[in-house]
Amino acid sequence: MNSETVIVFTRNGMGDGPADLQLMLATKFLAITLESGELPAKILFYTHGVRLACDGSPVLEQLRKLEAQGVELVLCQTCLHYFALNELVRVGVVGGMGDMLEAMQKATKVIHV
Repeated sequence: MNSETVIVFTRNGMGDGPADLQLMLATKFLAITLESGELPAKILFYTHGVRLACDGSPVLEQLRKLEAQGVELVLCQTCLHYFALNELVRVGVVGGMGDMLEAMQKATKVIHV
């Protein structure tokens, strides 16, 4: 595990393409991350990114495996509330913007996908 790397998801997937392509890319990215053995310390989710950790997300299995291997998954409380997703969270912990800022400030590398 690379304890100094943080990955940030701000979309319900990756990139600016069609929604199904964004989710396909996120699924592939997380699977390869798991296989690589170079795990980040944390993965942060805000704005539409919080949807990846909620009921119905196609990446829940990968996120559960990452969490089981010690990767901290932090979801934006304000975003969950805004999208009325609080009851649909299936993985990770709910945190505030202060938690996200602290994680990014302490990281030596922040990967925004």
